Amino acid sequence: MSIAAPRTATAIGRRGASRRGTSRRTARTLFAVLGVVLSAIWVFPVYWMLNSSLLPAVTLDQTTPTLLPFGGSFANFAKILDGGTFFPALGMSVLIALVTVIVCLAFAFLAALAISRFRFKGRRSFVLAVLFIQMLPAEGMFIAQYKLMDSLNLLNSVIGVSIIYIAAVVPFTIWMLRGFVAGVPADLEEAAMVDGLSRTQAFLRITFPLLAPGLVASGVYAFLQAWNEFTVALVILQNSESHTLPLWLRGFVQQSASRTIDWGQVMAASTLVAIPVIIFFLFVQGRMTSGLVSGAVKG
Repeated sequence: MSIAAPRTATAIGRRGASRRGTSRRTARTLFAVLGVVLSAIWVFPVYWMLNSSLLPAVTLDQTTPTLLPFGGSFANFAKILDGGTFFPALGMSVLIALVTVIVCLAFAFLAALAISRFRFKGRRSFVLAVLFIQMLPAEGMFIAQYKLMDSLNLLNSVIGVSIIYIAAVVPFTIWMLRGFVAGVPADLEEAAMVDGLSRTQAFLRITFPLLAPGLVASGVYAFLQAWNEFTVALVILQNSESHTLPLWLRGFVQQSASRTIDWGQVMAASTLVAIPVIIFFLFVQGRMTSGLVSGAVKG
């Protein structure tokens, strides 16, 4: 009896471990299948856009959908690029996005340092104001923004749109970078100041490089907001010469709607608008992912 009992207990423990291992493998398999299905759902619209951009209008007008671009070409892209309106809109979007990202990161970095490193009167009110600004509906400020830009003669200008974008994006970037700054020990800056650096030099030489993942994540957010924004640009940029890519795409679709819509060219235009964002995202993907995770943990 004394020998059989341990053996029985050992056998039961092995069966329990085997069952737990089987259930874990089953759960992993189910999650993997779910991930593949969700990925296919998200990727298919992008594939359909690319596929349709390579096909002629005659093929796209058929009742039976064409899932593979057999017999396709880059003719739709060539027609759009030869039109002469894409590159000015691309330049406008790039310029506005760069101004927005650079100014937002500069303001957010300094504000995050002030909130995390200093104790001053009104600090709590400032943090609450940052949160409150994010809750304001953008649509409720369109008229005021238009009147303000009109009074400053900044309609149809890069500066006018950039000011509005910066005001909209800065609160969130401050809140995001605050978590990263709080995650950098203040002892590092104090040790640098003991070695002879000023506080400003300690911030720039010690803290700033350690905030690279957070700056990348915040910069990506600011870039996407400035690149994809449509409504404010529609209100402020009224001249066709100053249109950004979202406005250019809207005008292109409207021109196509005036006649028989060439869906191949519409999809090609949509692809051209999306390509810079995809390239930018692939370029910063690694740093952005680590930045978002680090900010979530440290904040």
